[in-house]
This record gives sequence, structure tokens and C-alpha cells, in this order.
Amino acid sequence: MRITKLSLLSLSVFAFLTTGCQQANENANTTATTAASPPGVQSLTVVSRPQKIEQMMKDRGEQDQAKPTLAIVSPARNATINGPTVEVKLTLSGDLKGYMPHKDPTTGKGNHIHVILDNQPYEAYYELGQPFELRNVSEGPHTLRVFPSRPWHESYKNDGCFQMVPFVVKGGGDATKPTTTKDGQTMASPAKSPVAKSTPNSAATAAASPAREGKDYAPSKAGDVDPTRPLLTYSRPKGEYKGEDSDPIMIDFWLSNTHLQGQGGDYRVRYSVDGGAPGFIDKWEPIWLTGWLAGKHTVKLELIDKDGNVVENGGYNSTTREITITK
Repeated sequence: MRITKLSLLSLSVFAFLTTGCQQANENANTTATTAASPPGVQSLTVVSRPQKIEQMMKDRGEQDQAKPTLAIVSPARNATINGPTVEVKLTLSGDLKGYMPHKDPTTGKGNHIHVILDNQPYEAYYELGQPFELRNVSEGPHTLRVFPSRPWHESYKNDGCFQMVPFVVKGGGDATKPTTTKDGQTMASPAKSPVAKSTPNSAATAAASPAREGKDYAPSKAGDVDPTRPLLTYSRPKGEYKGEDSDPIMIDFWLSNTHLQGQGGDYRVRYSVDGGAPGFIDKWEPIWLTGWLAGKHTVKLELIDKDGNVVENGGYNSTTREITITK
């Protein structure tokens, strides 16, 4: 009889532990699609434009009513570039109302141009007097997209401010190593020849020249984009958000060749965070989401048709970015 009671007690303990493990796994699965890293249930809500942004808009005078127009001087449409470094040169015109790209050295912010190679995250271009360098660009066809932005990264959306050109690179960069230094000085030729020894004069010239804005790029998985078809260009959110910038967070994008349902079109922008339930944007304007948890998150933006299908265009109309939030 004693052995039977011990056996029953052992079975009861085993059943209790097993049930507890199953419940823990079920809870983990329940929160997995809406959790940040570290875990925690997250509930996001659309809110109005933050008051601090409203104040910045007032302080800028007429700039937010500007209609800037961009033109891509380089690379030329369908140009062939020899080597892994591609210089981007732009001209800015239009009804600017004081709008001009420039980074405030005190705040580190300012008007700028969003420069997008293929479907990779944008890089901010502040000083149009200096060419912007796309560094370590892989061999093959590429697409360049540019559009003007405000200090808080909200894009201008008037006709003429978005520009896109295709080009081809021959003798592209090493896919595993940067081919330039941070100040844009060439480290290796496309043929991977040794670095030329610097002379006193060349070193002095390099030191006197201001560092060019630019970015090293890894090969993109994006395909060919059709400039005549509906196109969604992902802009924000991007990167790391800290302190007061960590909540709310803006979602913003550029649309080409289409209109959303709220403005007489057939399309919608679908967004989701951490694989959770989707939300929808029916007017071409930014939204702000509040309720973010600290940690890493994924944000997906998709251009969909009236049946809820992603509109195909080289893979550009469904884009996912990872962001980090530090409270």
C-alpha cells in the first residue's frame, strides 16, 4: 500500500510539472507575435502628431509649405559606373520657402535628402555642396531613389521632389569588406590591387578636403523595379530611438504611380509590428504609433490592392526593417 501511495504521488507531481510546462509554452506562443525583445505584450495606438513636432513646424515658418524639386545629376539614367564608388549629385529648386538641407552641428539634426540604394535603408544627405558617395556598391544593375525630408524625417510629398534612376556598376566592391575609409578615400581598386602609397602632397590634400557624406553598402536582394507601376518607398521608422524620441514613433513612406483608397484610389498601405495584427493606412500621410516597449522590433510596410494582395514590383512593395528602442 505504501508503494502505491508513493507511485500515485509521483504521478501527480509529474502531471503537475507537465501541465505547467505546457501552459508556459502556450503563453510564450501567445505573446511571440506581438512581443518586443525582451518579451512583453505590446499594444500600439495611432495618435496625433506630437506637440513637439507641431512646435518645430511653427518655428520653421513657411518651410513646411515648400514644394522642393530634386534632379539627379549623377549617376545619369542608365549610366555604367566603373568601380565600386558611385557619386550622387543632386540639384534642388522649386518653391523652397527657405528649405535647404543642412545639419545643425549643435543638435545633429536638420533638413536633408533621403538617399536609397535599391531597397536598402535610406541614408541622410545634408550638404548638397558635396557629392554623396555610395561606397562598395556591388557589380550589376541598381536603382537610386531620392526625396527631401524634414529634420524629424517626414518626407515632402509634392510633385517633382521624388526622383529615381537606374544605373549599372562594373567592377563592383567586395561583398564582404568595405572598399573605402570613412572619409571616402579609396582602399582598393575593383581588381583588388594594392593600395597606392601616399605622398606628402597627397596626404596634405586628403587632410584638407572635407569628409564626404556617404555609406558602405552590402549587396541588395531587391529585383528590377518598373518605374511606371505602383511603388511604395519605405522611409521610416529606421535605426535606433532613444529617450523622448522613442514614443510615439512615425511611420512614413513615399508613393509613386498610385492613390490610396481614402484619396480615390484602389490601394492601401498595410503595416505590422513584430508580426502582430496588421493596421491599414488609407491616406498618404504619416502616422504616429504609441505604446512601444524597449527592445528590438520589426516593422513591415506593404502596398496592397483591393483584394489584399501585395502589388508586385521587384520586391520593393513589401519591406521589413528592424528598429531598436531604448527607454
